Amino acid sequence: MILAAGKGSRLRPRGECKPLIPILGLPLIERVIRSAHEVGADDFYVTIGYRREQVHAFLDGLAERLGIPITPIDNEDWEKENGLSVLKAREYLHEPFLLLMTDSLFDPSIIRELMEHPLVHGEIILAVDGNTQNPLINMEDVTRVKTESGKIRNIGKGLADFDSFDTGTFLCTPGIFGVLDSCAEKYSDTTLSGAVRVLAAEGQARAIDIGGHFWIDIDDPAAFKRAENALLANLRDKPNDGPVSRYFDRPLSVKISRRLVNYRITANQISLVSFLCSVVAAGLFTLGGYPALLLGGLLAQFASVIDGCDGEVARLKFQSSDYGRWFDAVLDRYADAFLLFGLTWHARGGGTDGLILLIGFLAIMGSFMLSYTADKYDRLMRDRIGHARGFRLGRDLRVFLVFLGAIFNQVYLTLIVIAAVMNIETVRRVIICRDNGWYNMRKTKNKSDYRQLPSTRRFRTCR
Repeated sequence: MILAAGKGSRLRPRGECKPLIPILGLPLIERVIRSAHEVGADDFYVTIGYRREQVHAFLDGLAERLGIPITPIDNEDWEKENGLSVLKAREYLHEPFLLLMTDSLFDPSIIRELMEHPLVHGEIILAVDGNTQNPLINMEDVTRVKTESGKIRNIGKGLADFDSFDTGTFLCTPGIFGVLDSCAEKYSDTTLSGAVRVLAAEGQARAIDIGGHFWIDIDDPAAFKRAENALLANLRDKPNDGPVSRYFDRPLSVKISRRLVNYRITANQISLVSFLCSVVAAGLFTLGGYPALLLGGLLAQFASVIDGCDGEVARLKFQSSDYGRWFDAVLDRYADAFLLFGLTWHARGGGTDGLILLIGFLAIMGSFMLSYTADKYDRLMRDRIGHARGFRLGRDLRVFLVFLGAIFNQVYLTLIVIAAVMNIETVRRVIICRDNGWYNMRKTKNKSDYRQLPSTRRFRTCR
């Protein structure tokens, strides 16, 4: 269940209708729905009020695009407390469900962890942030929580004694509706926090710490800006990035992706553009002369930067797929072959020097084998050895060497370095995987060492 009935007047500079305000290419409500859907939520109920016709039409279109049921629920009392919006879903929800907020963005792993905790009748679980120094939090507006031994003891915006924050992500049983009714009747309190306080007094409100995962409430332009920056910063934390990607390509590609998400361009189209840039760069290499070589080197490095945008746009717009990753890898191999062949042609200068051809062949073969061994090697580093963010040889460094060779007009030396470094690194990876028992480890996992994963549970999401 997702609560999306409010007006969001403080976000008015960003848009007229809060649920439909886009952040990095996706409306807030769509980003929340996609985050929940990514980890198993498959039936959505959204309470709407302000500009209900506009939001209703958008949700109908989103349901069709995603192929999932999304049921809008009208709340005529949308200007009142949020507990009334929750009560509007009483007739729809008869089993445990997630309760989310349209203006609270979160790492999907938070929901995954919530879903792993069973509930007893009448109980709720709230995901809380125990980092009271979280720089993304607006201390004047955040709801504070006091916990003790995994139980909520108190909750409210004005708490002086607190140890965590309310992330706006709940796992509830239908018993929450009765508590909301009782709270309204006894205390004239129709807020969700009021119901949580009643449940806390009865020992039926649990708290699960999110353990440092990303979340943020977006209730004003300043928070909106912090959310954008945090989402973009998460793109840079890719453990398999090499040094060139991490410190040069990625900072540039993130800035480009920030613009690209606002257009109807897919990640696969970006991959294709990057590949075509590499092909043109290779063509420039074959023309001969330093000006063409320099321009080709610059274009090759630009293609390397753009190559990072496809994955970034896919992650920001929830378009990641196994096919997209595979398609990008295929184009990268073709691009490498074209670039190195173009350099070899340039180094030959129209001659027939067999040594140059051999070095060019070794450079191409080394780049291919380094890419081929990357999956198994990276998996070993992650699962067996522990992946440290050290110096990793990959495509980013290879293209950067091409770029440097073009700038300094040292094509022959560049081919020698790439041929030597790529093949030596490939041999090193083979030895490491052998000495660390990669084959036996995978064989054991495949036959007898499967961990019993919890069955996928389906939860309805209502807002």
